[in-house]
Amino acid sequence: METNKGYLLVVDDIPDILALLDTTLKFKGYRVVTARNGLEAYEMIQKERPALLVTDILMPKMDGFSLVHRLRLDPNTRTLPVIFLSATYVAPEDKAFALTIGATRFLEKPVVLEEFLPVIEELLHKPASPTVPLSKEDFLTGYRKRLEVKLAEKNTQITRAEGLLRSVSEHEKEGFSMSLRMAVNERSEILRLLDEIDQRLANRDSSV
Repeated sequence: METNKGYLLVVDDIPDILALLDTTLKFKGYRVVTARNGLEAYEMIQKERPALLVTDILMPKMDGFSLVHRLRLDPNTRTLPVIFLSATYVAPEDKAFALTIGATRFLEKPVVLEEFLPVIEELLHKPASPTVPLSKEDFLTGYRKRLEVKLAEKNTQITRAEGLLRSVSEHEKEGFSMSLRMAVNERSEILRLLDEIDQRLANRDSSV
């Protein structure tokens, strides 16, 4: 393990996942800094570049896709290794888009530590290579397609959960209610992102 190459930046808006990754990596001897959204992470990176970025995708304020796209537009962070972790964007098309915008690796949640930790070690030892960034318009167009698919999936998930909630026993309702609330919150975030992208596409000559 390399501990002299700088810190590992871990980004996730779910406190339990953030705590698990933070504790695990620190136990392995890494210097770890955490952030709760892409905007917070981006500001940290401007102050001190990490050796490796581990980030969720669907997050408030700035999501993982936008964070990585911004980093790849900047020559100073174009070679920064990035691991995407996601439970929402897991379709082959999602993974392909993630790699296209500049992710180094893509791992699905829940995190399997036996797979995750070797990837950390590999990327810290692997020579950095620059990534050719997508144009802003290509990024926004491709990103919007992914969001539209996720929105349809969330609508289906919510409809199914609402139906199940009416039919399950009382002691099962708490778990289903929690799952439904999470899906509704994620749908709200997806709708917010779609609105933001539509505005940026309508003003594509302005900076992003």
